[in-house]
Amino acid sequence: MGGYILKRIGQALLVIWLAYTAIFLAVQALPNDPVTIFLSTDAAADPATIERMKAYYGYDQPLHLQYLAQLAGLLRGDFGYSLSSGSQVITRIGEVIGSTLVLAGSAFALAVVLAVALVAAATLARGAGLRRALLNLPPLFISIPVFWLALVLLQLLAVQLGVMSLFPDGSFMSLALPILVLAIHLSAPIAQVLLKSVQDIQAQPFIDVLRAKGAGEGWIFFRHTLKNAAPAALSIAGITIGTLLAGSVITETVFARAGLGQLVLQAVTVQDIPLVQGLVLLTAAAFTLVNLLVDLLHPQLDPRIINASAGSPRALAA
Repeated sequence: MGGYILKRIGQALLVIWLAYTAIFLAVQALPNDPVTIFLSTDAAADPATIERMKAYYGYDQPLHLQYLAQLAGLLRGDFGYSLSSGSQVITRIGEVIGSTLVLAGSAFALAVVLAVALVAAATLARGAGLRRALLNLPPLFISIPVFWLALVLLQLLAVQLGVMSLFPDGSFMSLALPILVLAIHLSAPIAQVLLKSVQDIQAQPFIDVLRAKGAGEGWIFFRHTLKNAAPAALSIAGITIGTLLAGSVITETVFARAGLGQLVLQAVTVQDIPLVQGLVLLTAAAFTLVNLLVDLLHPQLDPRIINASAGSPRALAA
């Protein structure tokens, strides 16, 4: 188990380093340095001012020195400085990340609950018509754009029915609606993968043995089928973290919520490249860390993964 954990942590660190390198090279591929791009619309910015700012932010250094300096800063938790505010990037992100974490975390939890409930209902439904209708819900959920669903519900509840405000006012609905919009979209891929895994488990001989012993379908599903089907759903749940962050940005923009969505929009609008760079790197790190957590949870659900990772002939034969 120790070797498995160290291997997964090493892979996660490698992915984060590669993500940083890719982001750095993408910034270097721009027509000009971030300071010049940021001040390109400022008529009062003379060449001397631009050169002083480039020297202050280190963009006048050779490429390899910039790379090493920024990498060393990241190891210290220093993401550089925002050009638009002059404050540290990590400080700007820290001011708004709490709101996004509440939205994203709540939406993810609700998405898992919706996916499990949908799969349970589809598996245990007695009528063929009801089962088909439930099975068609995940493709429908995933095909509905997040921004479209958000606008439709906002128009219905805020404009036509008047049960909530168009802008965040601290009420329950102002938080619950964005969470629901995001959770509906996120639950679809989790439900699809979990449903396929449940169907595979239901076809196993030990399920027939349980039925022959008189076990009820509900007991079999929640006690045996769901547990064995969970690893596949856990993997897709980790992958959807990218969709979760992107959906949070869109949802916050539609519902005018202060968070990373608004910060990204502002940074792109004013061409604050260091802030955009920090936000992209933070997203990559969050995605990698969540998938690392998923990798560490997998052996708890299926211990054979440890043996397979170590190349055990017994595990490979299984």
